[in-house]
Amino acid sequence: MKLRFFVVFLTLALMAVGARAQGGLYFNPIVSRISNSEADSGPFAFLGQNGTSAIFGGVVLGGYYEVYHAPKFDISLDLRDEIEHGGSSSLNSFLFGGRISAKPASTFKPYAQISLGDGRSRPALSTIHATKFEYTIAGGVDRPLNKHVDWRVIEVGYGSVITMSSYLYGATAQPAAKLLNFSTGFVFRIP
Repeated sequence: MKLRFFVVFLTLALMAVGARAQGGLYFNPIVSRISNSEADSGPFAFLGQNGTSAIFGGVVLGGYYEVYHAPKFDISLDLRDEIEHGGSSSLNSFLFGGRISAKPASTFKPYAQISLGDGRSRPALSTIHATKFEYTIAGGVDRPLNKHVDWRVIEVGYGSVITMSSYLYGATAQPAAKLLNFSTGFVFRIP
């Protein structure tokens, strides 16, 4: 998964540099609350024995490439890899999506984004992992600091993914885990 991210990320970066288009790269901290409506008590319990929620933390690496400019908004493609750990469990989310950002008269630039991809989860007590479909809907606010750097004031996301569980090996279906993400940091723009 990391090689796939690197190749796509490098391709987007080279296209942005070669075409003189607007784009941005970011490497920011992320904190997520991952919850499930049913507790898992088996050996593959992603949220811990009988746990229904946990706090995960990590980094989000990504980039965006603006494909359309209008006077009031921009449309971009966004590619990201969110790497998070919590209670010795891990979740690696590889997501690709569309983003629309407003160009208001103020210095703050709000945006909204929808991303699809896959989430690879591994529980604390096992080396077995599961890779399942994941989606995220996010919104945030960037504030330009200078020509090449934006401060990502905040990004809040909500999504869902089926995580590794004892139910994947049993007859009963485990509901998808809900993800609530918070991130902040800096975006390095490529003019």
